[in-house]
Amino acid sequence: MQINDRITDFASTDQNGREVRLSELLREGPLVLFFYPKAMTPG
Repeated sequence: MQINDRITDFASTDQNGREVRLSELLREGPLVLFFYPKAMTPG
């Protein structure tokens, strides 16, 4: 993924277990996504 790449809309859960969609969050303004590929894994 590069800066300014476009991605398809997706849904995920927030910290409260509520489903949120990327498109809904973007209506409120810009956002930053962080991915932690090894979160909650041993080691």
